[in-house]
Amino acid sequence: MNNKTIKIALVGQPNVGKSMLINSISNAKLKVGNFSGVTVAKEEVFLEYKNYRFEITDLPGSYSLTNFTLEEKVTKSFLDNSNYDIILNVIDSTKLERNLYLTSELLELDKKMVIALNMTDEAKKEKIEIDEKQLSKILGKPCIKTSAAKNSGISELLDEIIKKFESEKLPTKLIFSDVIEEEITNIENILEENGFKSQETYRQLAIKILKEDEETYKFFHDHPIWIKLQPIVSEAFEHIALHYNTKNMEDIFNEEKHSFSKGAVTETLKVKLSNKKSLTDKIDSILIHKLFGIPIFLFLMWGLFQLTFEVGNIPMDLIDAFFANLIDNTKNILGNNEISSIIADGAIAGVGSVILFLPNIVILFIGIALLETTGYMSRVAFLLDGFFHKFGLHGKSFIPLVTGFGCSVPAYMAARTLKNEKDRLLTLFIIGFMSCGARLPIYVLFVGAFFSNENAGNILFLIYISGAILGLFAAKVLKIIVFKSEDEPFVMEMPKYRMPSLKLIWHTVSNQALMYLKKAGTYILAASLLIWFASNYPKHLEYEQTIATKIEQASTQEEKAILSNKLAQYNLENSYLGIIGKTTEPLFEPLGFDWKMTVALETGLAAKEIVVSTLGILYGLGEENDEQSKGLIEKIRTNIPFASAISFIVFVMIYLPCLAASMVFVKEAGSWKYLGYLFIFTTTTAWIMSFIAYNIINLIL
Repeated sequence: MNNKTIKIALVGQPNVGKSMLINSISNAKLKVGNFSGVTVAKEEVFLEYKNYRFEITDLPGSYSLTNFTLEEKVTKSFLDNSNYDIILNVIDSTKLERNLYLTSELLELDKKMVIALNMTDEAKKEKIEIDEKQLSKILGKPCIKTSAAKNSGISELLDEIIKKFESEKLPTKLIFSDVIEEEITNIENILEENGFKSQETYRQLAIKILKEDEETYKFFHDHPIWIKLQPIVSEAFEHIALHYNTKNMEDIFNEEKHSFSKGAVTETLKVKLSNKKSLTDKIDSILIHKLFGIPIFLFLMWGLFQLTFEVGNIPMDLIDAFFANLIDNTKNILGNNEISSIIADGAIAGVGSVILFLPNIVILFIGIALLETTGYMSRVAFLLDGFFHKFGLHGKSFIPLVTGFGCSVPAYMAARTLKNEKDRLLTLFIIGFMSCGARLPIYVLFVGAFFSNENAGNILFLIYISGAILGLFAAKVLKIIVFKSEDEPFVMEMPKYRMPSLKLIWHTVSNQALMYLKKAGTYILAASLLIWFASNYPKHLEYEQTIATKIEQASTQEEKAILSNKLAQYNLENSYLGIIGKTTEPLFEPLGFDWKMTVALETGLAAKEIVVSTLGILYGLGEENDEQSKGLIEKIRTNIPFASAISFIVFVMIYLPCLAASMVFVKEAGSWKYLGYLFIFTTTTAWIMSFIAYNIINLIL
């Protein structure tokens, strides 16, 4: 019976004990020569073990896979072009973070790999303890503790190599930051769409393109696909440069690898390597402290919502007065007719009620962008990992969830970083519980109407935190009932703390604000006109004639006003919108909603901002628009009971995100059926929680 041959590339940084490891392998035959064309020594080891023949090529010690030194050139060339089955990566356990830098580069090769955590005897002396099982899960490669000096762990290592050789290769777990992952996906998509044929995976090619690998560029330059790739690649470089404030891709990828290594070490190393702390370590000792870390994060979020309300409310009166004045002037110029009503009560009132909350939105986006660009968000993700696991969520779920406070669309896309399908689906189902920026105007409107300015920021913070906490409990229920799976380990990049980049914050916030205004000027404008039409038609001429006669006969102005309002109310209730609202009102009556609130919720399925403009149009009709006209906040306060308002906030907090987000959800979840499940799940939860809130408030009051 012939032995199976396993060809192994032995890779490690200098002084990690590779030679000693080879020497400690018994009955090994050593052959020394040179790599073809170079003077660097080439050692090959041949070993018979358990009916297998091991052919080990000991590659020169290299700190990284670049072309800076001859050793690195040889190692890189061998790994890229030679025929081997498995990479055996030897790591010095006393210098884990530095060694993982090379490991992260080896992961990019997407080959079968086994990692030897060597010098465990030295690590023990230095009181360094590595959780090799957790590290194996994080890297997606088996990690075996060895000591060449003590001859321990050698047979376990050889057994693992055989096991890895005989099993299918699993996908790599090296994940870059969201911005680089996004550009890798864009390049992969172009290659896939064009059915590009290559021995390497699309991901490998995309990474090499972004790393500006010369051989890869030469390879692509002669292919017709390069014409399609070039604009995508140029755009990718611009996007990445904006986030990292440099165009040097080598520096960017170096930082990515350091961040990955630091994240893996933070998760798996039990004792600090050194007593001397860097500035980042000193800040981390406070911000990701086991006891103080979460309270600090909650305090920062509370401060953000205080600012959102307090500072955001300063220009609100000016914007409100501007649009009220614009409505009055439009009606004065065009007269009291259908054209003036559709422009003033439909278009201007609808769009104006959404633009009113732009300052609040901008402040919220600035706050989230600040937390992200300083590197703090990654720390919070690490900090909350253990807490999240209690609810069945993954530590990395934090990033899409916190992105959900800005907008659900990028939040759904950010869930791609979760490689376990059930973890990803669970996170997708929970993102909607994080109140997006589009819901903020509804909250500000109702909070402003029913709470004092002193408490408004606190209430706003409470709404957001309540939604998030409810989402966690919903995740726990879904994890137990629907998305049962083994917990995946967590590794989050730990980048260095940075001063916030004003350019990057401006880019992020201005983009979000322009998207919001674009939505107000197009989508919401169209919806406002449609809602105006649906609330004004069909006309009831006979009834109008009867009331008009009574108004003529009325002796006092008060009687005339009562009759005019009666006519407006009748027309509204019997309009198309009124019919829809009245038909569905019984479903929402137990929650304390009238038909106007019901209609506003239903229009919110298209876009949450439309809820505000719908309420503005519905509660604004039938009132005289002069300088004494009550603002929308006053109308809400007058027409909606407190218990109903709280119930309404709870429903808005939970139910299905907007149409655009729902479409992205379908794409990311992979099937329309999941949108059906999401609709049933969120609507049922929203109804039950609103019902409970409504009845509790009524009992208290």
